[in-house]
Amino acid sequence: MSQELEIEFKNLLEENEYHRLLSAFSIDDEKKVIQENFYFDTAQFSLKNQGAALRIREKNGTYTLTLKQPVRRGLLETHQVLTVEEAKQMLDGGPIINGEVSTILKTLSINPMDVTFFGSLKTKRAEVEYKKGLLVLDKSYYLNHCDFEVEYEVTDEVIGKEIFNELLLQHNIPIRKTDNKIRRFYDRKKQILLGEEHS
Repeated sequence: MSQELEIEFKNLLEENEYHRLLSAFSIDDEKKVIQENFYFDTAQFSLKNQGAALRIREKNGTYTLTLKQPVRRGLLETHQVLTVEEAKQMLDGGPIINGEVSTILKTLSINPMDVTFFGSLKTKRAEVEYKKGLLVLDKSYYLNHCDFEVEYEVTDEVIGKEIFNELLLQHNIPIRKTDNKIRRFYDRKKQILLGEEHS
């Protein structure tokens, strides 16, 4: 198991803004990595209702189970590496693999047996070092939808926010309220379930 504190700023982009930033930072397709997130929750959205999120991320053939929990500054991430067989078992509707993540779920009053696979989101990701942080450009595909965003991952919240806002201003990108990927995924899923896909 490993744990880390994630402090990041994010902003949704229009497609033309996304391409402008790719060009500004000289990012071509060779620098992009495809990763896929597989999301889990209970039928009652018990994790989402606590501001938490559970996913398996597949990247370069490695599967990592990650639980994100809100803390005072940012998100606490707990990572648990899975074998291919364990990941497949969970994606095929099996229970959460025993370990640190299932132990924490129990402390949140969530029965790991109630957690099921909800769907996946695929991201084409480009990362560049930028002013003591990591600048990330994402193009994500999920539930017949595509969106674009820029993220800035930092260790210092105050300085990071200032640098991120300066970057947006410099590239004439308006600040937009931006939910994280899992929330956007669930909002999209809810739209589809309610038959609002074309509204």
